[in-house]
Amino acid sequence: MPDADNAAEVVRRFCAAWSDSDLDAIIDFFTDDAVYHNIPVAPVTGRDAIRTTIAGFTGNVESVEFRVLNMAANGNVVLTERVDVFQFPGKSLELPVMGTFEVTGDGRISAWRDYFDLNQFMSQLPTA
Repeated sequence: MPDADNAAEVVRRFCAAWSDSDLDAIIDFFTDDAVYHNIPVAPVTGRDAIRTTIAGFTGNVESVEFRVLNMAANGNVVLTERVDVFQFPGKSLELPVMGTFEVTGDGRISAWRDYFDLNQFMSQLPTA
């Protein structure tokens, strides 16, 4: 199990990786059996399912930025208070999020849970 500083550094790098728009690099942070749970919807398990889920909600997005406001770590668990910014053509969506990450000893994310208001997200989506 990593110490809190190492676990927090993994999560810092993960959050920063979103700005590069490289889905492969994002997926590389996860263990093969990782669980990703956007709390308002059902969890998904495994890198392939996580890739499909992320690709699904970023399909029309030009860029994503995770603005980390606060971070706390205890052992291998890291909590983040963030504003996730999704840039669509002609529109920006900002979503306050609380995230929980569990990091393995080899620096991979084995669990990621995000807590947010789904209605706030949906109401900001651009209309076609």
